[in-house]
Amino acid sequence: MDWILGIFSAFGLSASAGLNAYIPLLVVALLARFGGVITLAPPWDALENPWVILLLVVLSLIEFFADKIPAVNHVNDIVQTFVRPTAGAIVFAASAHVITNIHPALALGMGLLVAGGVHGVKSLAVRPAVSAATAGAGNIPVSIAEDIFATFLSIVAAVMPVVVAVFLVVFGAWLASRLGRRKVS
Repeated sequence: MDWILGIFSAFGLSASAGLNAYIPLLVVALLARFGGVITLAPPWDALENPWVILLLVVLSLIEFFADKIPAVNHVNDIVQTFVRPTAGAIVFAASAHVITNIHPALALGMGLLVAGGVHGVKSLAVRPAVSAATAGAGNIPVSIAEDIFATFLSIVAAVMPVVVAVFLVVFGAWLASRLGRRKVS
């Protein structure tokens, strides 16, 4: 049963990385270092190093502020197109109990796809729509909401992965009903 919860945790953390690359990595690093909630197997235990944690804090702050400045946020999204899927792959593979039960290449690939998919929807659909609908005024509140959601999702995925499972089931049912209605129309 632990490995199933580990998989849900990994999916939640990698989805969070699609919104903000460094928040889930920082949450995992802090929970492993100070909380004892997560046990990281080598080589992922390097995230617990105080210097790595400090680097993640600095990178989180840079991404936080870069995403709030008009025009810079678009450049940031381009740069993050490579960083977020990579962070998702790392956090998926590093999640508790997952790396011991899933081949590392599969874990890295799944994290890459999940984080890359979330980032793609964010940067190619949501953000351009918000920019167009609000003449750019909505980007800062949306960015703040994304950071809050990424932090919340990272903590919940690490501490209570069963909540991620329930969310996925509810979201899947909602999506299936929406797609079913479109076919009927």
